[in-house]
Amino acid sequence: MPVHTIVLLAAIGLLCLATIRVVSVLYKYYGAHVVTCPETRRSAGVALDVRRVLSTGLVSAPQLRLSSCSRWPERAGCGQECLSQIEAGPEGCLVRTILNQWYANKVCVFCGQPFGNIQWAVQKPALLTGGPVSVDIASLAADKLPEILTTAKPVCFACHTANSWVREHPELVTDRSSKKQLGK
Repeated sequence: MPVHTIVLLAAIGLLCLATIRVVSVLYKYYGAHVVTCPETRRSAGVALDVRRVLSTGLVSAPQLRLSSCSRWPERAGCGQECLSQIEAGPEGCLVRTILNQWYANKVCVFCGQPFGNIQWAVQKPALLTGGPVSVDIASLAADKLPEILTTAKPVCFACHTANSWVREHPELVTDRSSKKQLGK
């Protein structure tokens, strides 16, 4: 086998390994996290500096640093001791993991359909948080999530979309749920 072919195969192999490592690191650390602030002992929503995580985590354990926190800017100079919680269990602090665990074995409060495997990129479920209007999960602050989930009810994507449509465009909706039928 020619030398240039061996070099090309080695380069492709290294590129594949680097890609796998990047995807693995991103899966563990990318996204909003919920931690307990060591200072206040209350939930805080944080995000990591992903560039730093990727640049340091390609060949070794990533070095973590916050890029945002729900307690900033007032407490921006903190020592970031909460990072130890993410280091101990990075996926367990992620909002998507917390929500997956919460929705597991639940059914939609409106239609009764079980949630199963949630497709977060395509069909995000919603929550009923005390009123008749379902709330998009993306609109919730990460630091409030643990408190909200104690009383919220699950709403599937289809019911949330339908209810939102009825609320936002009532002039385009025909309600056929009435027992009255035309001509009778």
